[in-house]
Amino acid sequence: MVLGKIVKIAGPVVVAEGMKGSQMYEVVKVGDEKLTGEIIQLKDDRAVIQVYEETAGIKPGEPVEGTGAPLSAELGPGMLKAIYDGIQRPLTAIESETGDIFIPRGVTVPSLPRDIKWEFVPTVKVGDYVEGGDVIGTVEETKSIVHKILVPVGISGKIKEIKSGKFTVEETVAIVETEDGEEKEIIMMQKWPVRKPRPYKEKLPPVIPLITGQRVEDTFFGLAKGGAAAIPGPFGSGKTVTQHQLAKWSDVDVVVYIGCGERGNEMTEVIEEFPHLDDIKTGNKLMDRTILIANTSNMPVAAREASVYTGITIAEYFRDMGCGVLLTADSTSRWAEAMREISGRLEEMPGEEGYPAYLASRLAQFYERAGRVTCLGKEDKQGFVCIVGAVSPPGGDFSEPVTSNTLRIVKVFWALDANLARRRHFPAINWLQSYSLYLDDISGWWEKNTGSDWRELRDEAMNLLQKEAELQEIVQLVGPDALPDRERVILEIARMLREDFLQQDAFNEIDSYCSPMKQYTMLKIIMTLYNRALNAVEKGADPSDISKISVKGDIAKMKYIPEDEFLNKVAPEILEKIDKELDLLVNK
Repeated sequence: MVLGKIVKIAGPVVVAEGMKGSQMYEVVKVGDEKLTGEIIQLKDDRAVIQVYEETAGIKPGEPVEGTGAPLSAELGPGMLKAIYDGIQRPLTAIESETGDIFIPRGVTVPSLPRDIKWEFVPTVKVGDYVEGGDVIGTVEETKSIVHKILVPVGISGKIKEIKSGKFTVEETVAIVETEDGEEKEIIMMQKWPVRKPRPYKEKLPPVIPLITGQRVEDTFFGLAKGGAAAIPGPFGSGKTVTQHQLAKWSDVDVVVYIGCGERGNEMTEVIEEFPHLDDIKTGNKLMDRTILIANTSNMPVAAREASVYTGITIAEYFRDMGCGVLLTADSTSRWAEAMREISGRLEEMPGEEGYPAYLASRLAQFYERAGRVTCLGKEDKQGFVCIVGAVSPPGGDFSEPVTSNTLRIVKVFWALDANLARRRHFPAINWLQSYSLYLDDISGWWEKNTGSDWRELRDEAMNLLQKEAELQEIVQLVGPDALPDRERVILEIARMLREDFLQQDAFNEIDSYCSPMKQYTMLKIIMTLYNRALNAVEKGADPSDISKISVKGDIAKMKYIPEDEFLNKVAPEILEKIDKELDLLVNK
């Protein structure tokens, strides 16, 4: 155990000497209060340490004690429903133990509860051969998730002993005899260094879309399972609500929500709201399959830098069980600001706008840990991690370093627009700036599960919205009546696409989630009206008459009609009404 002493303190950065034998990213205990820190630079016998707690009051000469281990996450039963800080300290357990709503300095509470006994049900028997990643038993952690106990990476051999019953996470549940005769005890908890990606067998192509229930995200700018997306947007454009919607409705098994440097009131909203939300996927509470990492803007800045690594390690652990995981980081800009602050205190050469030169590579290392994979182990388990990172560019400037570097890495860009938010158009995703590079990969799934013309309808609708943006400049000069009949129809249908399809009410019980089939049918109805209206205009119908047909009111209301009623009854009626009313106009 290395024992050094403090020689310099600069905010959360502490320099200690006498640290010969220490290693990079080793966790150390700093000062008389034993504050948790991590070595981020070594030179001779000097170590530069970033401290994850407030350093006020510590002084040179106080001891620094090495632990010999890197910053690691505790993985096992007890993580779901938990609220952690950036280095996986359980906030509710700390509060009940200390009676303090803030984390007292130097407090150490284990990440996983040691007093709870979990019901372990073995799935293997004595004599079975197992290897790293194999499931040896299950624990019903919550009503929503059955927690699979995995053989740790690097262990393989025959099961010599397997137990059944109630155990804590530190008690032995199985003994594996390796090929060289060594006996390895397996407990229900694993430790994994947060900065090291967990291994897998094979990365799979992103051909299955992540269904979020949000029409603009699913139909227009789809995200694949195992993909990465960025949500940049200025203050007040709806980043947090968009991420809440993703957490509530996405087609995943587990949600990891990282509040990274966000305002305390936003994190409070998540903590208060999630335990009361009903989960349509399981019928239980959404919190039963959610893990929250709260590292708000008033908490130590160094722990914010670690929070995204803690979150992605937890997500990869559930992926290795064969689960689908959504990780939302709100916001990666605050994470980058923490990196900038630490870099400045280390006196490193600054890059663009003061950010460290390694900003791009750190962002890439984080987003590259997303993916749909074949998990380790003999059985064919597939899991995925989707990463959705919110970015908060100052003044909504998408050319600033964090946004521009993020866009080089992710394949989905949902650009939030303050002007749309001011016009009360939510989600305020700008359809002219946003894009998805997964469209070609996921089109096959949509065409198989909704309609063979899905891609054709989506592309035609997108072209209409782009055409509308071009026509708006002319309309502002001469008015809509001066346009040719065909362009007047385009303006009307584009308005319907914007207001009746893209706009979605997060607080309406029916419209908050829209299934893939309903999305396809709604788009099909609007595009059918467009093609029939063009046909009617060519036969002499007046565009002003087309804009007054009553079926438009039915189309405006279709988002608020329950799915079964809409698909089986209302949609065929609307299509029939379109034909009838436009035939009347042509005959007139």
